[in-house]
Parts: sequence; structure tokens; C-alpha cells
Amino acid sequence: MIEKLEFNHLRMLSALYEQGSVSAAAEALDVSQQAVSLQLKRVREILGDLLFARTSHGMVPTAYGQLIQPHVRQLLALIHALPLPTSLRLEDIERTVSISATDYAQRIIVGDLVRALRRAAPKVNVKISNIESATLVRRMQEGEIDVALTSNGYVPEGLLSLPLWTERYVCVAGRPLTDGPGVLDLASLVEHDFLVVSPGVPSFDGSAGSWFEQQGLRRRVVASVPSFFMAMEYLRQSDMVALIPSRLLPGAGLFEVPLAKYPPGFQVVAAYRPCAMSDPLQAWVLDCVRAHCAAAS
Repeated sequence: MIEKLEFNHLRMLSALYEQGSVSAAAEALDVSQQAVSLQLKRVREILGDLLFARTSHGMVPTAYGQLIQPHVRQLLALIHALPLPTSLRLEDIERTVSISATDYAQRIIVGDLVRALRRAAPKVNVKISNIESATLVRRMQEGEIDVALTSNGYVPEGLLSLPLWTERYVCVAGRPLTDGPGVLDLASLVEHDFLVVSPGVPSFDGSAGSWFEQQGLRRRVVASVPSFFMAMEYLRQSDMVALIPSRLLPGAGLFEVPLAKYPPGFQVVAAYRPCAMSDPLQAWVLDCVRAHCAAAS
């Protein structure tokens, strides 16, 4: 039965020891006398002893009540000595923080984040993995991943997201597709073979597939790759075209294709579990990423 004792029971007993009456204990605890009486009745049932006897001098501990008094004080002292999350110092934390990100996000954010983390928390190891949207929720729930850096369209249900910046697309190819500074109309663009980047979930749709259909056009996608960096390498070696995030350019051996109209960009976000903000290390990582992106913007 003793495992049914609650923290409020211990506080009530401590107040009775110190105050010597139900009314004074209730005042010290800022509760009603009835609340103290009910709690005392419950504790008597749990411990099987009267604990306090009513006398002309107030509530006096029984022999058993005197026996457990130092234990009650010790338990309360231990509870009050529990460190709060805010008492953790980053430089003292020894653990691993796991970050999942697209190669694009790794290039733009993760390098600076790792450097900042090494300065602030030198005992923390960093594990970086490529994004896998299909298993992201499970891996985060199981503690395999702390923070995911991806686009807002790839954040699964059940995770929160912190907006970082909005990226725009640039059309590139391994050779010039226009003469001089002129722009290429979309009808002419879709005559070329396309390469799309689909991180985490292999697909030939790409991020702009539906946008081309809304323009009344259908592009011919002949290759799908999971990495922007490998996409840029394949473009150098072929006659394909692709839409690449602007922050990855310029790239050696690549030529921008000016377009009359561009598909909408995408929002880069940091995805995390709802409990992350109560973790000092994860909260720091998110704040660091947000500050870095704000400064870069």
C-alpha cells in the first residue's frame, strides 16, 4: 500500500509536524482544512496508523508518526533537490544528437550547426543521416533522430516544424539552351528530357510535376535521383535539364536556363517532436538553426 503515497501526502505530513494543527497546516499549504483532513484520512488508510492524535495541545504524532518523521523530511528534501532541465549546462552534456537532412540542407545548414555545437557542447557527438521521409516519424519517436531538416512538403503528420527560409528554383543544364541573354518559354523547355530530385521517397513526379500540368504542359522525366549534388554531376554529363535550389548555385560546368515563368519554391523547415523543446540540447539546436538562418537571410 505504501506505493500509493503521493507527493501532496508528504507535504501534508510535513506541515502537520511543523504546525501542530490541521488549521495551521491548511493555512501553510494554502488549502482548506477539509482538504488536509481528507488527505490525512487517506494516509492513515495507506499506512495503517493514526499518525497524529488530537490533544489539548493540538495534533501530536503517534509513536509510528515520530518514527517516519525523518523519512518524510528526507523524501521531501530529495524531491526538492531534483535538478531542473534548465540547470543542465550544454558543456556538461554527454550524448549524441542525431540530425536527418537532405544533402541540400546539409550543405546550407548542418556544417555551421556542427561547428557551433562543437564550441557550445564539446562532449556531444553529432550523427548525420540522409532524409528518409517514409520512416521519419517512427525513427523520431524511437529516439533515432532528434531533428530533421527538409522541405515542408515532406514533414509527416505528428511532427512539429520550424520554418527557416523559402527557397526558389533555378533551371540548369550541362550546356546553354538559349542564345544570349534571352529567356526560354515553357513549351520549349518541356521538349528537353528532365532529371528530378526526390530525396527520401523515390519518385518521377518531382516537386514541380503538378505545376507543369497546371500550365497545360507535360514534361518528360527520364531520371530520378535522391541527391541534388549527384543531380548536378549527372547534368554535367548529359543533355538533361533540372530545377535546382538557387542556394546551390553557381556550379562549375552548369548553365542557368532563364525561364519566362518559374514554379513556386519551397519552404525549408526543421521538423521535431512536440517534446523537443523540453530537452535543453534539442531546444538549443533548434534555436541555433533558427538564428543561423535568420542571419543568412
